Amino acid sequence: MPQSTPSIPVKVPLVTEPWGIFRSLAAARRNVLEILPDLATRQPMVSGKTGKRWHMVMDPDALRHILKDGLRNYPKSDVTKNILRPAIGDSLFIAEGAHWHWQRRAAAPAFSPRNIGNLAPVMSLAAEHACDRLDKAQGGAVDMFDEMTMTTFEVISDVTFSGDEGFDRAAIHKAIDSYIDQTAKISLLDILGVPSWVPRPSRLMSSGALRQMKQVADRAIENRAHSDKHDIPDLLDLLLSGEDPDTKRRMNTAELRDNLLTFIVAGHETTALTLAWALYLCAFDQRVQDRARDEAQSVLNGRTATVDDLPTLPYIRQIIDEALRLYPPAAMLSRTAQAADVLCDREIRPKDTVMLPIYALHRNHLLWDNPDAFDPDRFVDPAQIDRFAYLPFGAGPRVCIGAGFAIQEAVIILATMLSRFRFTPVAGRVPKPVMILTLRPEGGVWLLTERL
Repeated sequence: MPQSTPSIPVKVPLVTEPWGIFRSLAAARRNVLEILPDLATRQPMVSGKTGKRWHMVMDPDALRHILKDGLRNYPKSDVTKNILRPAIGDSLFIAEGAHWHWQRRAAAPAFSPRNIGNLAPVMSLAAEHACDRLDKAQGGAVDMFDEMTMTTFEVISDVTFSGDEGFDRAAIHKAIDSYIDQTAKISLLDILGVPSWVPRPSRLMSSGALRQMKQVADRAIENRAHSDKHDIPDLLDLLLSGEDPDTKRRMNTAELRDNLLTFIVAGHETTALTLAWALYLCAFDQRVQDRARDEAQSVLNGRTATVDDLPTLPYIRQIIDEALRLYPPAAMLSRTAQAADVLCDREIRPKDTVMLPIYALHRNHLLWDNPDAFDPDRFVDPAQIDRFAYLPFGAGPRVCIGAGFAIQEAVIILATMLSRFRFTPVAGRVPKPVMILTLRPEGGVWLLTERL
């Protein structure tokens, strides 16, 4: 039976009229992306003032300047740092300047293609476990966001603390997730531009679970430092041995802990989100799913995908890339200008907030044909896409250090699952894209699973 052309997949309703401070605050606390003007998908830059001056930048040349050439003038905003520092300290995600630079140089070898490839068997095993759980569902409805969160957390915990059976991995994730849920929402003081040293009531809540989690992580790191190394080093082994090639400086326990916690949370949630949205899109457009399944089955012949299969799974990779375009986990970035500048012929003043609305960038009509449509064939030749028009992992010196890890994991898991199951939507259970800190599918991604 011929299939009709799918409509547009679910998207965020954007602002089409001016809003005041309180309406903007209410929307931002509910879903940060709901404060984006629709104009941001049709213009290279949008500016305004809501308590303080702000600019939304969607022009690739201006973004290249912010993220690469003029990087020092655009550090991460105080709001971002204030939200995350209590949980992950001055790790790579938060640090600036020289402190960031030496940490990046020390951690970089851990994320080399060779080391990431060596960790691939953990990803393949997690994909196998996910398929086993779906078999037990016996064709029923499954929340694939929950399932993918479980799967990717298995990966990140096994490649971080492999063999440390006494380490409560789930408790670590729960503690940080709870902290983010409590403190990540924007406050009125943020909207008004009140200095960061003024306390935000929602962020004064002390988290005993967070402190205990850090203590447990510290003990695990200290124990590993005095134990025998694994035959195939895991992420903690690699970071323990990592050093700045110039200064020979290594991370101390607190620095190791903060970076590991960053990798644990960011390294599994972002990939879980990517996979959940990719599965939603494959269920949304069965033609895409059928084509992807044909590719996966012809390559895998019933086995689990491995890192060696990645070059022969180009369409699966295109689906991942398109899911990251439509639903980027880090859908909004924020910077604070340190000095006067000009972007898109517009004046930037010191202390102006400069927003990088990745969600709007990826759907900008000046940069993409039919931008709200799901079309993996956009990525047949990624070289044809402007590097700064597509930023799921950022760009420039601070591009996400774990991008290769995430893509490898996502392709292995998605290919394995699509080769064995058909996914179809559950009537009345459409996910809602909601961003607090990451772009999550509110209500879950509920799909029917059929074993092939």
